[in-house]
Amino acid sequence: MGGEKAGAAGEVLLRRLKRLVARAATAEGSDRRQLLALLDDVETTRRGLLRECAEIEGEMRQATVRATAIGAYLRSSQTGRGKRNN
Repeated sequence: MGGEKAGAAGEVLLRRLKRLVARAATAEGSDRRQLLALLDDVETTRRGLLRECAEIEGEMRQATVRATAIGAYLRSSQTGRGKRNN
């Protein structure tokens, strides 16, 4: 499913972020080019994680709508058969 693929992509991004944090800890403060490249990598990773979060949020919203619809269908079918609603 799409959720599994998104989860794998999110894991890759989180591992990349951890590597970037480790690189930042050892970066020379005087090496401007290295710091700019590091900032760019962190920003790119951050945007990727935000996209993954938005995708997961959409999937969760869709699952909630489906669960609500299933519950409504179940209540409707029980009412039609004369069963008591819980």
